[in-house]
Amino acid sequence: MSAAQSGRAVVTPVERPRRLRTTPALRRLVAQTRVCPADLVLPVFVREGIDEPTPIASMPGVVQHTRDSLRQAAHEATEAGVGGLMLFGVPTPEHKDAEGSWGTRADGILNLALEDLRADLGDATVLMSDLCLDEFTDHGHCGVLDDQGRVDNDATLQRYADMAVVQARAGAHVVGPSGMMDGQVAVVRAALDGAGFQDVGVLAYTAKYASAYYGPFREAVGSSLQGDRKTYQQDPANATESLRELRLDLAEGADLVMVKPALPYLDVLRQVADLADVPVAAYQVSGEYAQIEAAAAQGWLERDRTVLESLTAIRRAGAQVVLTYYAVHAARLLGR
Repeated sequence: MSAAQSGRAVVTPVERPRRLRTTPALRRLVAQTRVCPADLVLPVFVREGIDEPTPIASMPGVVQHTRDSLRQAAHEATEAGVGGLMLFGVPTPEHKDAEGSWGTRADGILNLALEDLRADLGDATVLMSDLCLDEFTDHGHCGVLDDQGRVDNDATLQRYADMAVVQARAGAHVVGPSGMMDGQVAVVRAALDGAGFQDVGVLAYTAKYASAYYGPFREAVGSSLQGDRKTYQQDPANATESLRELRLDLAEGADLVMVKPALPYLDVLRQVADLADVPVAAYQVSGEYAQIEAAAAQGWLERDRTVLESLTAIRRAGAQVVLTYYAVHAARLLGR
């Protein structure tokens, strides 16, 4: 028996939010957050001394590229409308040393790859380069060590200054100092300006946490890390110090700022986005990628829906730019 038949009054909602969800076109029309291919940056690895791309076991679908395969991948990303690429170099073990010297050599693998892509693509995309020593040091830390085995902040800054100029000369549009050294943005900015590269931007890794989510990345870059990076990367328990790091990076001349990782730190991302007056980026790191891939492989998640939902969450929290290994795949999904 219906409510009307029973004599009871039928109470109907005064407001019906569901009206705006009734069709795909209507949902699309009123969507507050959008993900576009141009918002995305593809991180890529180029490895010295290999003849063909090498799969990364903990990151299914991601490879360490040769210089030639990287050129092809960069063309594909650009044609898909992806906004940019972030390059990481993987040298041979014999080209690692305590100072990370092959990171500042013009014939180092990262700088050669930058030259390749700038020659191929010109300004058709944004070429970003990882400005850090960890891939190039035999101890795997992001800086040079003192005589007690600790990372020497100020000695490392000089290495970053040299690295910035070499990467700019090789063709980087944007350099990304990622080592979380105090004063790194100011030193890099001064070095670039002093060498005549005033137009090369600085993407500051403003809030980079000492996270377990970097695990697969260590395989991707052949990390030689001994110990951990807790003395220079941020403590996952803390959020307020990210705002201090933000204030310092902005004062030192950062052109963009970034939070890394992304999904586990959406609260930090939101706070940074609320205060920053430059574009804000977030990095969906290797562990985030690996989690989605592992769950999708088991049939526990719908891969494509999860990819787009995760990217939407990062954008909704305030990121204008998202570094993600899904950049090309997501661009193709969005183009359907």
